[in-house]
Parts: sequence; structure tokens; C-alpha cells
Amino acid sequence: MADLTLHDSLADIPEAEWDAIAAPESAGGRAVDPFTTHRFLSALDLSGSTGKGSGWQARPLVLRDDGKLLAATPLYVKGHSQGEYIFDHGWADALERAGGRYYPKLQIAVPFTPATGRRFLGAAEHRETLWQAAIGITAQNRLSSLHATFCTEGEAEALAGVEGTLHRVTQQFHWQNRGYGSFDDFLADLSSRKRKMIRKERETARASGLTIRALTGDEIEPPHWDAFWAFYQDTGSRKWGHPYLTRDAFRHFHDTMRHDILLVLAFDGPRPVAGALNFIGRDTLYGRYWGCIEDHPCLHFELCYYQAIDWAITHGLHRVEAGAQGEHKLARGYLPVETHSLHWIAEPSFRTAVDRYLQAERRAVGEEIEVLTAYGPFRRVGAEP
Repeated sequence: MADLTLHDSLADIPEAEWDAIAAPESAGGRAVDPFTTHRFLSALDLSGSTGKGSGWQARPLVLRDDGKLLAATPLYVKGHSQGEYIFDHGWADALERAGGRYYPKLQIAVPFTPATGRRFLGAAEHRETLWQAAIGITAQNRLSSLHATFCTEGEAEALAGVEGTLHRVTQQFHWQNRGYGSFDDFLADLSSRKRKMIRKERETARASGLTIRALTGDEIEPPHWDAFWAFYQDTGSRKWGHPYLTRDAFRHFHDTMRHDILLVLAFDGPRPVAGALNFIGRDTLYGRYWGCIEDHPCLHFELCYYQAIDWAITHGLHRVEAGAQGEHKLARGYLPVETHSLHWIAEPSFRTAVDRYLQAERRAVGEEIEVLTAYGPFRRVGAEP
């Protein structure tokens, strides 16, 4: 007989058992999505990046049948809306101005990670059971809302019909590999103006005299993380007020995930001065963090975008996801795509108001994607090379 359990920690669930449903593709190769693996989520919890005092309290929800794990979802109790990248701060303000209480809420998500992936792990037939159970937990505990962010389009389409569920569409910029054999092949697919711009930016970055190295697996050594921590702190303090990840998170990444990581570093002699951290999936390279302790012209574009594209082409990956926001990515070969999330709001009149907003937002996002795609950097059919 199937039963649902809400756990206090991912540590309650053996890694092999979790990964059998969260990352079954990793058997004999890479996980399609490294972020739902036990090793990634555990690194956040064990390092104190999530857990007590962070506003992210893990409460994984699992479905078992006679003790066998059938399905699961990474569920969190949230005390704020930081580190989600699907912004609902306005919803929180509106509800609290009306006398309601928005926090705590429940969130099905990968913390601090705006990357699309499965949020309902296991066979598709169990998605609705998990979502309905999470709605029930939200209602029973008189919480304001439940959210599943950066779920797949298939999950969004399957669950948007569940009563009271709202579907949100937002956008990111992703690079798609159109069967390129080299970076020059990619450049040949661009308009002449954009091709010249990228070549000039790469030449400018190289003119700094820095040495750029793309490291993965055992090529990454502990001192590299010391350097990257300094870069990450600088970026985190400017973007978010304080970094989301602790220093210990990078130690756990090194110990358990260095073969899932591409670390691109720029060296001035032996000294690293800038870097970009990427996670490697089976088909996708996920750009996550960038930082520097010295400013050099065009170095950000080189480390974050062009090195990622070059590496993806060389290793046969289909896509590069460069994180949230950034229309400047369009000129560099990254096109707008839809991202999806699901929301359930307990208070009926507030749910209706949010639903009206989301309907208008979906139309606006669709129109913006159409316009931006038309202004993309690629050569028009029949245009001069």
C-alpha cells in the first residue's frame, strides 16, 4: 500500500535510493540534472547554506509502496523569497498589506538555482499525488501558499489542471547547439555584425595577458576553491547583500561533485583573478556563478559565455543555460525561452487576483519572446554570410 511521508531532512533518505528516482540517468554516465541529486542537495544542507537560520528548511516529501521509494519532491519551508529567482515579493507585500501573512510558505525547488528540471521525481504517474499532498500540507498548516519553481514544461502542463493551481510563465536566455563542430561554426551562423562583435570581445579579453583554464574533475584542486570563494563573495555581496552559499558548500562540491563541475579560471601568472562556475548535465552546461578581484575588459563575456559555448560544442552538449535574466545575452547567441512554475494560494480572493496577473504576464512574456527572437543574432535565411 502506498503511503506519503514528510521527512525532516534529506539525510533520512539513502543516497542510492533517492538518486534511483531523482537521477536514474546517472547510472554509467552523467545525471541529466545534477541539481536534484542527493549529493547536490545534501551539500547545501550539510554546509549550512540551507537549514536552520537560512530561511530554507528541507522537508522532502516521498511516496513509498511497501517500503520501496516510488516518487519524491524536494520540498522546503521558506521564511522569505530570497534565492528563488521566480519573484513573488509583490504578492507577499500585497497579502500583508491586506492583513494576511505570506510567510512561511512551502516551496518545491532547488535552492539558489534558476535551472529548469524535474521537480516531481519518479514516474510521471505520481506527479499529481505529490502535488495534491503538498497542497494538503499547505492547507492543513494554514500556510499562505505552495510553489513549484523551474519545473519542466511537461510537469506544468500536467498539473496546471489541478483545482486551484496557477501556472506561471517567465523567461530566460539559453544557447542551443545547432550541430556545430567548432566555435567558428557557431560564429558562421551569426550575422556579420554580431560575429565581428564576438570576435572583438574575445580578442579584447585575451589582450589582457591572462591565462584562461577550463578545469573539471581532478583538475580542480582545493586552492582553486579558495580563489573562487573570493570571487563569489564579491559578486554575492553586490547582488544579494550577502552570499547564499557558505564557504563549506564549495568544500562539499569539491568532495562529491567535482566531476559534475566545470570551473573556468583566469590567471595572472599563478594567481587566479576571475572565474565562472558551471555544473555539467548530460545534455546541458549550467552557468551558475561568476566573480573577479580585478576588472578586465570583456573578461566576463569570455569566461561566462564564450568559454561555456566552446566547451559545450567540444563535448557535444546540446544547450547552455546561463542563469536568470540578462538581455545582453541575446547578442551573444543566447535566445529567449519559456520557464515554468506552479503556484497554489490558499486565500481564494487573493488566488483570483494573482491568477489575473499571471494571465496578463503570460501574454506579455509570449510577446516579448517573439520580439526578442526576431532581433536575435543569427543570420536570416538567404542572407549573406
